[in-house]
Amino acid sequence: MRVTSGIRSLRRLPAAKLLALAEIVSLAQEHITRLEPHERRRVLELLRVGRGRPSKLSPRQRAELHMLVAKADPRLFAGMVADKLSPVKLPKRVVRGKRSG
Repeated sequence: MRVTSGIRSLRRLPAAKLLALAEIVSLAQEHITRLEPHERRRVLELLRVGRGRPSKLSPRQRAELHMLVAKADPRLFAGMVADKLSPVKLPKRVVRGKRSG
């Protein structure tokens, strides 16, 4: 039943929003696949252990989760999403962040 109600709500979305959502899903997949399958499973395990609250994780688990999330490059993901949703092309420094080094 939940799947069909989700499809009904998708039908109500304007085509532009639906395309934007598809772009975001595609970008998310790119970033998630930066992690190896065992790393993706570990992220899910840590999320279950912490029940979505980092304070419930041990310092070691928090550090591990931080390392795994950093590997997926969330800053770049956020910049690329902003660039996709922006009506104008954003500068690289906005999308990719400051140069390191």
